[in-house]
Amino acid sequence: MKSSETTSEKKLDQNQGNSKNKEKSTSEKAQGLRDLFENELKDIYWAEKELTNAIPKMIKNATSEELIEALTSHLKETKNQVDRLQQVFESVNVKAQEKKCEAMAGLVKEAIEIMESTAKGAVRDAGIISAGQKVEHYEIATYGTLASFARILGEDEAASLLEETLNEEKAADEKLSEISDAINLDAANQDL
Repeated sequence: MKSSETTSEKKLDQNQGNSKNKEKSTSEKAQGLRDLFENELKDIYWAEKELTNAIPKMIKNATSEELIEALTSHLKETKNQVDRLQQVFESVNVKAQEKKCEAMAGLVKEAIEIMESTAKGAVRDAGIISAGQKVEHYEIATYGTLASFARILGEDEAASLLEETLNEEKAADEKLSEISDAINLDAANQDL
């Protein structure tokens, strides 16, 4: 009988130990989420700054007046988004720092390759829209995730600022979709 009591006591001690480990890992995960949030902020901060250099190249290579206007407008928004990200960093008491965003670096590289491999005109414009929408979709995913992280972490001001940018990115994507219909048709007609 004594050995079964000892076994029961051991199981109870192990379960209590597991409970303590679960509590510890939960608090570690919360800290991990904050670290991930801050790391992703640095990532998108670099990405937005990179776009302030890449969008002018897209504008220079575009021929559609509507596309040029949309890109020019979004360049102004992007510069404001950089400033807004600085506000997000301030709101969470973290120094605004950049960390190279490999995803955005790849998307910008692809946009440049598209522009270099197409003749100026509707086909290049279609390629610029394609590249631009890839960028917008990346940003939509990033800002949506960051806003969610901020809400979960109790960073309401940061969440509000991030959601403002998220809405701008969605609107930019919709604008590119609207413009693409006519441009894609022109590009298809060039192939005939």
